Amino acid sequence: MNEIANKRRRYDDACAAAHALDLIGDRWMLLVIREMMFGPRRFGDIRRGLPGISANVLTQRLEELESVGILIRRKLPPPAGTQVYELTEWGLRCEPIFVELGRWACGSPGHDPTRPFSAASMFLSFRTMIDREASANIDATFGFRIGEERYVATMQDGTIRIVASDPDHADVIFTAVPEVMAGIIYGGAPIEAMEKDDLLQIEGDRSLAERFVTLFPLSQNA
Repeated sequence: MNEIANKRRRYDDACAAAHALDLIGDRWMLLVIREMMFGPRRFGDIRRGLPGISANVLTQRLEELESVGILIRRKLPPPAGTQVYELTEWGLRCEPIFVELGRWACGSPGHDPTRPFSAASMFLSFRTMIDREASANIDATFGFRIGEERYVATMQDGTIRIVASDPDHADVIFTAVPEVMAGIIYGGAPIEAMEKDDLLQIEGDRSLAERFVTLFPLSQNA
């Protein structure tokens, strides 16, 4: 570990869980990781997903995560040439932490689903809340256009895999912000009302889209 890592406060405890908190227990750390869970992200992309974080704190957290081997920095090839942050293979292995924390926290009476909700939050919630029995016989792809961001979710054998990718050939494509999708899936907002208000667009197999939004019940996971 480099100088940044060595300067951080530690629990001085041999328990592996304590060491995990040494690595990712500081404020914002887990949420910064969350924003990179589905692919490389630019600094501005990460900050947009975390509206409460300052640029200075985000810079510090990225440096700390890089210093302990959880992420790497690299430049995209031309013509983009932009610097991005990307989780290492080891960094990606912390996804179950988010899944189990999310499943556990759904039982809290203080959970407020109306607060800001990033694309990464939404997709991790899908992986957390999916009803494996209800989705077991679905073999399909679902595309998402969220502002400039593009994703594809592949559902097969009761699992869902999500990557940042062009969704143009998906069986269903949703165009909406994460808060609208969450309102439909977790809040019961009618699809037709969201479409009427121009908050949602659906392309492709309509019946499959209507089925998709029923596959993530909060009650079974609370």
